[in-house]
Amino acid sequence: MTRWRFAQGVAALAAVLLLVALWAGAPEAPEAPIEALPIADVVSERLTTLGSVVGLAGSGDSHAWLGIPFAAPPAGELRWRPPRRPEPWTDTFDALAYGSPCVQLASGFGGVSDQDPGSFAGDEDCLYLNIWSPRFDAAEVPTGDDRMPVMVWIHGGGNTIGYAGSFYEGSLLATRHRVVVVSVNYRLGALGWLAHPALLAGAEEGEPKSGNFGTLDLIAALGWVGENIEFFGGDPDSVTIFGESAGGKNVLSLLASPMAAGLFHRAIVQSGAVDTVSLASAVNYTDEEPPGDSFSAKEVVLRLLIRDGSASDRASARFFAEGLEDSEIAAYLRRKTAEEILSAYRDEPDSADIRPPRVIRDGVVLPHRRLLDLFAEPGAFRGVPIILGSNRDEIKLFLSQDPAWVSRSLGVVTRVRDGARYNFVSGMHSDLWKVWGVDEPAAALSRSQEAGVYAYRFDWDEEPVRMGTDLGMLLGAAHGLEIPFVFGHFRFGDEATAKLIFDEADEPGRRFISDAMMSYWAEFAYAGTPGRGRSGGLPEWSAWGSDVGQFLVFDTAADGGIRMSTDTLSTQGLLARLEGDTNLDQTEKCELYRDLFEGSADWNQATYSGLGDRGCPPESLNTARSD
Repeated sequence: MTRWRFAQGVAALAAVLLLVALWAGAPEAPEAPIEALPIADVVSERLTTLGSVVGLAGSGDSHAWLGIPFAAPPAGELRWRPPRRPEPWTDTFDALAYGSPCVQLASGFGGVSDQDPGSFAGDEDCLYLNIWSPRFDAAEVPTGDDRMPVMVWIHGGGNTIGYAGSFYEGSLLATRHRVVVVSVNYRLGALGWLAHPALLAGAEEGEPKSGNFGTLDLIAALGWVGENIEFFGGDPDSVTIFGESAGGKNVLSLLASPMAAGLFHRAIVQSGAVDTVSLASAVNYTDEEPPGDSFSAKEVVLRLLIRDGSASDRASARFFAEGLEDSEIAAYLRRKTAEEILSAYRDEPDSADIRPPRVIRDGVVLPHRRLLDLFAEPGAFRGVPIILGSNRDEIKLFLSQDPAWVSRSLGVVTRVRDGARYNFVSGMHSDLWKVWGVDEPAAALSRSQEAGVYAYRFDWDEEPVRMGTDLGMLLGAAHGLEIPFVFGHFRFGDEATAKLIFDEADEPGRRFISDAMMSYWAEFAYAGTPGRGRSGGLPEWSAWGSDVGQFLVFDTAADGGIRMSTDTLSTQGLLARLEGDTNLDQTEKCELYRDLFEGSADWNQATYSGLGDRGCPPESLNTARSD
């Protein structure tokens, strides 16, 4: 299992549950009724710096403003350019519906789910945000010290799928804890991260010469929040950014970016990561020095030239490309349809996935140094209070689709083949996720910044058994499962999917965990420390120490409840666990070591060669340190 597949994130869960539903004979969701057009609530009208907007009455006692443009459409000549300020409007803008998702391949659960998986979806005109707040008449909007903390959500999806849609509806979080919730779209895939020199050469004066367009979109959205959120009752000097999976990775990138400094004041990272890519790896040919990635900007141009018949093979494509001026390459790329661009990133022509991009350390949006190294140095970045967390069974989301680990009947998931091996391997992968995404960055940050560092692990795993399929075993506390707990609703995509994964028996426990997470998240947005939650009645969430790491566990009372733990992890500890395991034979141990560490900074050839009883063979390996 390669590390880049992990980044596909929560999109995979819908497929698993659909297969279970089909096998179990679960009833299909009823055909959706025709929805009435949304009606504007006149008392929600607000005057922004770009013009007047009107929203609608949201769930509960809330107002919602949906689909507000925070940047000009990045299409045509604005494709692969930093986001530009949108044109102001004179009439009142009806903020009544979500904006279009950014260009992506359709997928379930957080992505574009109303099309066939893998089909082209979304639009380049997609830079919109949504706002939820407690309901106030226009004359009653809080001002001054009464303004509310702001929580800006960044969706996940491997930076290739997902959008700020109804899955992340923020009305309950806003009304229960008196905060303003914002969710934002940003460019995805190659339209969001592509650093071809020909594109950067065309940057206009004053524009950052960076291929991190998706990151720049997020910075622009935070700039819009800083200018306008007070008109909705929010405090621009109390902004918390939070995100999951790739959204969490983007939160960490914003923490490291000098261009984002001062635009937010607290950060929450849910199942994130610190991996980025060097400029050389993102740009160069694979046979250049230093070598580029197989999906680097220059390599993708060669793919496009071969696909459209301009060249017959890689050698002729490179000869052709190197004979073009920068302006000609840029024009060639902008003439391509978005679908053609995305298709160049498929491993296989009919694949439903594309290779996810990584944020680029270009010395402009991000420093050239790796994030973990940066976070370890005092003064190298602008530190803010931060929460980092992961889910205990992150990787079960991905193993649950692998026929090597689950049995199928008529192509449908039925049960785990070998529970002990499944739990061991998923535990190794999930714990390594915690090491890389929580424990190591928490340790570095706690030593380098004065602001508090807090950590958690999400353990809820009380899914039901459906016709012999134990979802608690299959998925457990899987990747992405904490999201509905944070937003306070349990609408996992469509109604049928939600009914599969949650039932009445587990409702008291999950409501307890959800209420606690919302309370801690809101208290952190208010105070910069989660403390005992907004209610003051929860267990004290203590900071990660500079000498001793500790984190909060989220679980029901039946499994130990909400509690602090010092059970921190390290790569050395995981290696010792692998060495001592009796579930795997020697070949399987070697395969697991490769799956865990190949291509990473933690790869050790000597450890691999001496692993287990007789070591591992020197097979063809990609052991170069991931940059």
